Amino acid sequence: MPRASWCERGQWSAPGAAGIGRYFGDLIKLTRIKQASLRLLLAVVLATVWSASTMAGRLVVDSAGRKVEVPDRIERVMAAGPPASVLLTILAPEKLVGWNRKPLPEELPFLPPVARNLPEIGRLTGRGGTANLEVVIAAKPDLIIDFGSVSGTYVSLADHVQNQTGIPYILVDGRFANTLAAVQLVGDILAVGRRAEELARRMEEILRDVDRVAASVPPQARPRIYLARGPRGLETGNRGSINTEIIERTGATNVVDGGLQQGGLYNVSLEQVAVWNPDTIVTVEPGVAEYIRSDPSWSQIEAVRRDRVFLSPKLPYGWVDAPPSLNRLVGLEWLARLLFPGRFSDDIRDVARRFYRQFYQVDLGEADLDRLLDSARQRR
Repeated sequence: MPRASWCERGQWSAPGAAGIGRYFGDLIKLTRIKQASLRLLLAVVLATVWSASTMAGRLVVDSAGRKVEVPDRIERVMAAGPPASVLLTILAPEKLVGWNRKPLPEELPFLPPVARNLPEIGRLTGRGGTANLEVVIAAKPDLIIDFGSVSGTYVSLADHVQNQTGIPYILVDGRFANTLAAVQLVGDILAVGRRAEELARRMEEILRDVDRVAASVPPQARPRIYLARGPRGLETGNRGSINTEIIERTGATNVVDGGLQQGGLYNVSLEQVAVWNPDTIVTVEPGVAEYIRSDPSWSQIEAVRRDRVFLSPKLPYGWVDAPPSLNRLVGLEWLARLLFPGRFSDDIRDVARRFYRQFYQVDLGEADLDRLLDSARQRR
């Protein structure tokens, strides 16, 4: 697969002994700096001196157009948030330095063995960022990667963290349409290009298969879907949202058209859902699925009357959302088979078994598949 050249090679020069002495002389004079800030500054200096004296570098242009100098050899990588954590878990789990959130016991058997016992180090991006810069430095990553939005907010955060810690920080476009390019870009940066190409080929097959089926279904026969999020199913994704990309890629219609700029999550009323009257509802939370199926206020919506409330599998990650990353590829295969039965040649169990072996590097037994898929079956 052709790709553009995006890096230049160079060398970082280590400071001499006199330079290092001046670093510490200046630090000693900063008596009014709080102790925590002094520790952080000292850690940055030590990390910079060590990396500069031991590593050659190359210039990478990330998805936001930022030029970032990264080490030639990258062995330790921090994921800035959950989407990046999934990307690294799939692409190079042996390089991951820690989890944004420690996996739950029920999630562990579905994750690569090499990464199961990593520590929790928090997250830099998304709702409820928990990683402070001292923790980031203590984890000693060679590189920080964020996978998702490359908007100005995320550029500012990346620049701030990089300037404060001295650790290179790259942004990778996480839109589903950019998935192949993202995997190839990160694969090249981390020197796992062979695995990246293998995954990219399989991803192309998945997308081609689903697109073929979607193209064969006339618009009037395509399901009209509502994504139900939040404790009562009233948080959802507008058309074009990163959270509804899988729904729209199947060829189905996302009923949510808030008259807003495309993309984003927002809250709606049940009355508005009734006006949209979707024939299919998808959620990632068991409690939300059960609430929608049993609460009388939802009973007149077509999806509920037809018992078409689908619960997405979510081990180790949600198949449709939560987080919006490479985990959605198997969700695309699952949802397409639910929406267009009889149009695919393989069974979802075989699809899941193959995906988990290739992407998560785990072999699923029959009991594992039962556990993964039973809660997501359509009720009859």
